[in-house]
Amino acid sequence: MPTKAVYFLAVPGFADWEAAHALAELCRQGHYRVQVVGLTRDAVKSMGGLTVQPTTALVEVDPDDVAVFILPGGDRWEQQLVEPELVAALKTLETRAVPIAAICAATTAVARAGLLSGRRHTSNGREYLKHHVPDYVGSAMYVEAPAVRDRGLITARGLADVEFAQEIMAELRVLSDSDRASWTSLFRGGRLPSGAA
Repeated sequence: MPTKAVYFLAVPGFADWEAAHALAELCRQGHYRVQVVGLTRDAVKSMGGLTVQPTTALVEVDPDDVAVFILPGGDRWEQQLVEPELVAALKTLETRAVPIAAICAATTAVARAGLLSGRRHTSNGREYLKHHVPDYVGSAMYVEAPAVRDRGLITARGLADVEFAQEIMAELRVLSDSDRASWTSLFRGGRLPSGAA
């Protein structure tokens, strides 16, 4: 059993489906416990109408307990500034070499925190990042790919929830390379492998 936990950031309007594959497999296959982090401990409602109760507030996060910190997308990232306490938390995690994973619009949050500079990354498009983060640096490192992992930072397009999960599992060494490839093929292709019952 891993001693650290997967930390999942739940903010109002978060895109509830984008990290679902990752959370399920990290629990099921990786045997990680999940901590739901809120800006406060107040319950939040997802984009899909799910009410989620954070188990901890952002200011209470102990970096030594974090195996990976996952930021799902959501409209809020495009509509408001990132809270200074979130920027500070992300920078602390980066300094401690804790993996950070952001998908869809949450890539704007890691861009605003300055985490994309010098790292290969992806998002909903290079122009998307430039539009939503005027001081975005790192454009030369942008990669046209569903998901990218570079030195502890995992980024993904909004339609790449399966590839996002695959890269998080690879970062935490959940499943073998071949089993992750089979898992990705299964969930992306929607078909059981031949001979499977």
